[in-house]
This record gives sequence, C-alpha cells and structure tokens, in this order.
Amino acid sequence: MSLIPSFFGNRRSNVFDPFSLDVWDPFRDFTSSALTTASPETSAFVNTRIDWKETPEAHVFKADVPGLKKEEVKVEVEDDRVLQISGERNVEKEDKNDTWHRVERSSGKFMRRFRLPENAKMDQIKAAMENGVLTVTVPKMEVKKPDVKAIDISG
Repeated sequence: MSLIPSFFGNRRSNVFDPFSLDVWDPFRDFTSSALTTASPETSAFVNTRIDWKETPEAHVFKADVPGLKKEEVKVEVEDDRVLQISGERNVEKEDKNDTWHRVERSSGKFMRRFRLPENAKMDQIKAAMENGVLTVTVPKMEVKKPDVKAIDISG
C-alpha cells in the first residue's frame, strides 16, 4: 500500500523506506512507432553512445563499446554516404548454481547510422578500437578556396 499518491503510473513508494521508490523512467510509457518496432534483440541500441566531431581535416566518430572485441563490431558504408556502426553483445552464459543479484549490463544487437556530408572521402575511411572505444575517422575533401584577383579601378 502506498502512502504517497502516484501521479506517474505504477510507481511504488513508501515514506518509511527510502529504497522502495523506483527510479521514474519518463519514457517507459512513451509510445512511438520508432520505439515500438524495436525488438528485444536491439535492447543495447539506445545504450551505444557515439560522439561525432568535425575537425578541419576529418569527421571523427567515437563509440563506447566496452567489453567487445573488434571482431564483434562492424563498420560499413553504403553508397549513399551512410556510415553504419553495428555489433552484438552476447549474454553471459548462466550456470545453474549461480545466483544473480543484479543484471545491469546490456546485451543484444546495436546499430547506429549516420548520413555523411558531401565533403567526406568515402574511400579513405579508417577505424580503430582501443580500450573499449571505437574511433572511425572519415577524412574530408579539401575545399578549394576561390582565387580572388584584385582588379585595378581606373579613372
């Protein structure tokens, strides 16, 4: 029985037990076609964090993929300049004698896609993985600055 009324769905709370309040997830009841079509196999999709920065020379993507080997991650480029980073975290094998107290690490497939800009050199993309961080470097084409010629004004 709850002593505090619940305004956010099925939250359990008890003023006498500070550990009884579940963390509110504002997206738990959110319905969207993009979210509802996701299968349980893509549960790690949301948890794959990727940074994209642009330097004068390249576009650099950094993805956190802790615990994965480079063989478990794919970096692909489609013809229409789409960079795709995907992979799979496998569930740890269970031993029937083990007692699990908490499972927080995500498992399953993940996939992220990025449309690359026109100035990307698609044939020179490089990827490297170190300490659980995948770095994908996409060099940029040099933007040729127009030659400006000063014209003397007579008169």
